[in-house]
Amino acid sequence: MTDTLRPVETAVPDGSPDAPQKLKRSIGVVGGTLLTLSCVTPASTLFVVVPDLFGSLGTATALTIAIGSLLCIAVAFCYSELGTLIPSAGGEYAMVSTMAGRLAGWLVFVLSLLVVMIVPPVIAMGTADYLAPIVHLDPAMTGAGVMLLATLAGLLDLRANAWITGIFLVLEVIAAGVVAMLGFTHGHRGLGSLTSMQVAGGNGHTDTVTAMLVVSGLAIALFVTQGFSTAVYLSEELEHPRRNVARTVLATLAISTVIILVPVVAITMGASDIKELTGGDISTMVTAWSNSAVGTFVSLCVALAIINAGIVMVIQNSRVLFASARDKAWPEPVNNVFSKLGRFGSPWVATLAVGVPGALLCFVNLDTLYGVTGVSVTGMYLLVAVAALLARRGHHKHTPAWRMPLWPAMPILLIVVLADILVQQETTYLLWTGGITAVATLYWVFYLRPRGETRWLVSIPEDAQV
Repeated sequence: MTDTLRPVETAVPDGSPDAPQKLKRSIGVVGGTLLTLSCVTPASTLFVVVPDLFGSLGTATALTIAIGSLLCIAVAFCYSELGTLIPSAGGEYAMVSTMAGRLAGWLVFVLSLLVVMIVPPVIAMGTADYLAPIVHLDPAMTGAGVMLLATLAGLLDLRANAWITGIFLVLEVIAAGVVAMLGFTHGHRGLGSLTSMQVAGGNGHTDTVTAMLVVSGLAIALFVTQGFSTAVYLSEELEHPRRNVARTVLATLAISTVIILVPVVAITMGASDIKELTGGDISTMVTAWSNSAVGTFVSLCVALAIINAGIVMVIQNSRVLFASARDKAWPEPVNNVFSKLGRFGSPWVATLAVGVPGALLCFVNLDTLYGVTGVSVTGMYLLVAVAALLARRGHHKHTPAWRMPLWPAMPILLIVVLADILVQQETTYLLWTGGITAVATLYWVFYLRPRGETRWLVSIPEDAQV
């Protein structure tokens, strides 16, 4: 089992006919930030994910998201350093494989695959709710339609997608700004309410939000801004990745935190009572604060934000699958199919492979999958932090790259905190995620590990510019 802890020897394309295919570099920091922000999709996160937090955390929601955002700074530092050392479309798994060993990288890949396959259809199904002011649609059918539309857009050139998603992003930022303005101007409580730790309970009573509930909620709070990792997935297509990956990661985290946290504070202060806040019906609150026309405008902006998120998530997820095939994670016929590039330079088979199943998942009961996603994100961040702790060994110590401040204290602190968050999650979610991880480990033991010379070979583009 020594190869599970030993860093892999990085396979570098050699220019031969059989060398791994590379994605073309076509976007800078602005385009990368637009695409990455669109994957964070602040407005759809605010309107789809945050209401669940209001339901369990009440007035402590803003505090929990703020703590999660602070933790994400340390996570972003880890991603920035590792992303400039290992600029690969494989993202987390390429970074962790190189630094912490092939088994650790494989497990990170499985966790990231869980996240990228579950999140897009869950968010896409929320589209119907925000189109309701105009037309009533079936959530599953609407979500499936959004996923198919996102899949078609994902087949286009990445530069074109950067402009499409950029336009949609402007609309969702406007929607978040309108919500923030209305919440602040209709405030029913002061800033002190943000630390009052209250949530509506049964029979009209108000319950206290415990510290344990806040810690448990941090798994979802980390997921709220999780999309900043998209910058690493796009590192093969960013110009000058050694410099621009870190800029894109940190800029995206800062902007998305403001776009999400400020409206959450405003909603907390503007809700008429604890019951309304805990209910989390933000559209109804917006309509009450203004009028039906404004409520409809905001709802339509959110619907566009969800479509926008679907496009970027399909782009991101297809890059992960493309990279896994290029790095020989599957039997050779599967690798050959998933590593094909289309006329626009996009991995078209991999795009279809993540988009079409995503449409089908819209017809599956996904009630528990937010919990599974929270566990997966926390576990993935934990392994990335471990890789960051090992990132200055050997020749990597002298590789030109962005370097995080306060190393190694930063990744060590992150490992401790994330481990504590992980053990506080519900047993059901831990068992589901653990079971899937166990099956993946068996695949590693019986297929990948015995074929160590020909399978799971992490490759890094030779043109990773300084």
